[in-house]
Order: sequence, then C-alpha cells, then structure tokens
Amino acid sequence: MRFIGNIEAKIDAKGRAFLPAVFRKVLQASGEENLVLRKDVFQNCLVLYPESVWNERLDLLKSQLHPWKHTHQQMFRQFVSEAEVVTLDGNGRFLISKRLLKVAEIDQDIQFIGMDNTIEMWAPERLKQTLKTEEEFGIEFENIMNNCEAL
Repeated sequence: MRFIGNIEAKIDAKGRAFLPAVFRKVLQASGEENLVLRKDVFQNCLVLYPESVWNERLDLLKSQLHPWKHTHQQMFRQFVSEAEVVTLDGNGRFLISKRLLKVAEIDQDIQFIGMDNTIEMWAPERLKQTLKTEEEFGIEFENIMNNCEAL
C-alpha cells in the first residue's frame, strides 16, 4: 500500500474532513477499513495510519522496549494514549478531535500528504515552514543518494 500526492482540503464546522478519493482507493484496494490518527512524533502534523501499518509500528516499538523498565512503559503509554481510532463515514469523511486539531495548529485548511504507507495532515502554513527550497532539496537529495550503497 502506497499513498502519494499532495492534496489541499477543508475541514467543516464539525471538525470533519473528506479523505481524498485517491487515498480512499488505496485503502479499499488494500482491504483496509480502520485508521488510527495521532500527532507525528517529530513534526507538528497529524498522521493517519491504516490499522495494519499502525499494528506493525506498535509491534516494532514494543520490540524495542522492556516491559519492566519504568521509562519504557512511560514511552509506550504516551505513544498509544495519544492515538485515536477514526472511521470513514459513507461519504469518506472522518472526524478529527479538537485536541488533535489544536496540537497540529490546523484550522479550516488542511493539506494531505501521501507518505508511502501513511498519510500526513498539515496546516498549510506549517508545511511550508518545513519544506526546503528546491535548491536545498536538490543538494541534500544528491548527498543522500551518493552516500547510498550501490543498488
């Protein structure tokens, strides 16, 4: 399952957004029905995980944590407690909690970014602040690709 694209949308007065049709098609083709939403660990955006991807990430996290270490238990608790299960209605809309909208500083405008097996949701002005200029992107991309082992 691969999500790609950069789609601008609006949130209605009740805090609902339409999941872009291109992303809904990918979910349907993959047989995914449930989604998990949480704030990104590093960026000021929200991330939609198909349930299978969420479960893989959760298993990976758990494999790195020791259940009898207090700090590890705290990390796991914080990671899962900030997640919310979301479901699409018959029209492809889903509700974003006021808490998460506030955390990501999303008002009415929202930008969906396909990020391989997840979907990021940004306040457009916040997204612009994180993106590099075309020149910076090209230089960094070249550096990364030249440091990769031969494919």
